Amino acid sequence: MNEILRRKIIRYAASLLVIVLVVFMFPRIMPGNPVMFLIGEDVIVTPEVLADLNTRLGLDRPIPEQFYLFLRGVCTGDLGYSYHLHSPVASLIGDRVVWTLMLVGTSLLIGYAAGILSGAWVGWMSDRKSAKALTGAGICISCIPPYLLGLILFSVFVYRLNWFPYKGLYTTPDIWSIMHHLALPVATLALFVFARNLLIMRGSVLTEKNQLYPQFARALGVPGSKILYGHVMRNAILPILTQFAIDFGFIFSGALFIEIIFSLNGLGTLMYDAIIIRDYPVLSGLFLVIAVMAVLANMFADILYGVIDPRVGREGI
Repeated sequence: MNEILRRKIIRYAASLLVIVLVVFMFPRIMPGNPVMFLIGEDVIVTPEVLADLNTRLGLDRPIPEQFYLFLRGVCTGDLGYSYHLHSPVASLIGDRVVWTLMLVGTSLLIGYAAGILSGAWVGWMSDRKSAKALTGAGICISCIPPYLLGLILFSVFVYRLNWFPYKGLYTTPDIWSIMHHLALPVATLALFVFARNLLIMRGSVLTEKNQLYPQFARALGVPGSKILYGHVMRNAILPILTQFAIDFGFIFSGALFIEIIFSLNGLGTLMYDAIIIRDYPVLSGLFLVIAVMAVLANMFADILYGVIDPRVGREGI
């Protein structure tokens, strides 16, 4: 294992440890008794029951021992228990996370693929009117927050045109019903991702096409499309990967708001319900899961960056 890889592993391991520590301390640094945050502030308990719960939950033990038990529980998939919903937090999140990942994954795949290809073309053909019009549309869409974009599309295509269902993930549990229900939410998030990546890719291609190697390739008679998609895109795509690592948390949070708007039974509605009823164990578990996903996204972008540009591995972090 080389030194660069070792440093990366230490960096991401330290990030995960800090995230777990923040989640652990969250109910303990807030004013009041931590037990009341776990069982709900609207629950009335006697001092005897409160003391018994403190013992059963291990909150009467030293903080280092509590953190060790919490860390062991996280490693084994134990994220606590929701006394409001009467279910383990890990089960609640596990039942919903599949739908959220389906929404986010499909949207990112469509948005990034379309944004990268379209942005490369717009940057290469920047003098054309169609390229300028597409750039202007991308600027307008990227300025609209995902939740507002979702509300606009919902009011047009659901409320007025009635092309898509009002809520839910499916009417009948089959692939066509699921696709019909997810089409507009996926299109909303994908459109936002597409616009941002189009603008980033356009600027990157504009910079790269003025370098010496594209001009040399033109002088050799290489077709423009081969220069763009065979050479320029390889270098121009690097800022997209950096932006993905930075924006993943923002995109994921946008997906949660879109779930609330379209009443999808994913992590977004689970978080909304947990906020309404002040279910702190569920909120802590969701924060942990989302933060870990963001760290993993950064790790994936870091690895992919090194694959596309080997100079990263030689020059360091």
